[in-house]
Amino acid sequence: MRSHLLNGLTAEHYRRSVTEGVERVAAKLATADRPFTGVTVDALAPVVDAIDLDRPLGDTAAVLDELEDVYLRDAVYFHHPRYLAHLNCPVVIPAVLAEAVLCAVNSSLDTWDQSAGGTLIERKLIDWTAARIGLGPAADGVFTSGGTQSNLQALLLAREEAKADSLARLRIFTSEAGHFSVRKSATLLGLGPDAVVALPVDRDQRMQTVALARELERCASEGLVPMAVVATAGTTDFGSIDPLPEIAALCAQYGVWMHVDAAYGCGLLASLKHRDRIDGIERADSVTVDYHKSFFQPVSSSAVLVRDAATLRHATYHAEYLNPRRMVRERIPNQVDKSLQTTRRFDALKLWMTLRTMGADGIGQLFDEVCDLAREGWRLLAADPRYDVVVEPSLSTLVFRYVPADVTDPAEIDRANLYARKALFASGDAVVAGTKVAGRHYLKFTLLNPETRTADIAAVLDLIAGHAEQYLGESLDRAS
Repeated sequence: MRSHLLNGLTAEHYRRSVTEGVERVAAKLATADRPFTGVTVDALAPVVDAIDLDRPLGDTAAVLDELEDVYLRDAVYFHHPRYLAHLNCPVVIPAVLAEAVLCAVNSSLDTWDQSAGGTLIERKLIDWTAARIGLGPAADGVFTSGGTQSNLQALLLAREEAKADSLARLRIFTSEAGHFSVRKSATLLGLGPDAVVALPVDRDQRMQTVALARELERCASEGLVPMAVVATAGTTDFGSIDPLPEIAALCAQYGVWMHVDAAYGCGLLASLKHRDRIDGIERADSVTVDYHKSFFQPVSSSAVLVRDAATLRHATYHAEYLNPRRMVRERIPNQVDKSLQTTRRFDALKLWMTLRTMGADGIGQLFDEVCDLAREGWRLLAADPRYDVVVEPSLSTLVFRYVPADVTDPAEIDRANLYARKALFASGDAVVAGTKVAGRHYLKFTLLNPETRTADIAAVLDLIAGHAEQYLGESLDRAS
């Protein structure tokens, strides 16, 4: 069994095994003609269930053969130009190479004595990101597992900075289009069910600052404590960007922590054309960025940034075996002093290798391409009488629904759109997402693949219409 341990004695075995795995994946990427096979849970689950994990196959070639049947053949391939569903991006090759390196070396980024140069690389990237945001010389941060953890840590810091004598008095303000992790974070932080105030949005799905000002004033008059305002730079459903300068001004007026959830919109930090869309982000107290959404990085790669490094002390705990207090005096940099996690992957290496290979302008060019593609897609939808499109895109998301000319029942239109999405997924020809707008079912394109073309969008719209028309025809037949 020692032959499977990665070390100097097994280096050649490691090289052969990884090469074979890479060749298998490369073959799948080169030959995938659809983003999905359409396999069902009922079809695939028995195949997985039949595998006896207590009877190993003995060599990686056999395991890769088996993996073809249980995973590789039926995986959802985000690199395909007709994967248009969730916030999943195709990934760049330098980051995939970095993933192979970091897994093999297996550094843990909690302490210096487990990572050495990894600690310095992560810190350099945090400084780089903070500078791109414009947070100032006292800024700091740490890599996290994703936007949910980044938002949680930011709100933990905001809670501690609020210094309220009762958690029941704290209030968090976000828009009704904000991410669900804000409510989850409030619960995890011990706040009451009324702690999160969801503010209405305007026709472009942006927070209404008039409503924010009214709620902040109500807090003051009722003796409540405004703990944080969570502005969103790229909502999950619409890609909408809240009016950051106006929100920043209100936060300054009322002395409230401003957090910007830029998990999606952080790609604009590298944009060559659209950076001004997030003007005002530099006034935030904390910012969430997800490099694995709009920097074309593999999951996971996220960070939380703060304007004042001193606020990270609220996440600092010392253990004698790991990061005793004397290390602070000895100026030994331990990232666990800033993080909610202890053992933590060297995810920063992926972004490092990407920047050192492509540069920030290379990333920004790719993100600009998908933003421009969304604009073209919006023009297609706006000109197509079969569809109703909700808002012009701020980033790369389009929300729309099929509206047949001869059907007026909203519930029947809902069912036609739901059917079309499911039928499209089952066919494997394309993958799209869905959401609700004003209680009605809509479809969603999240365009994060620069290889997607306007022709792909047009083709998928025709497929959706075809499935919806099939449903409505069958529905009419059933009713007659």
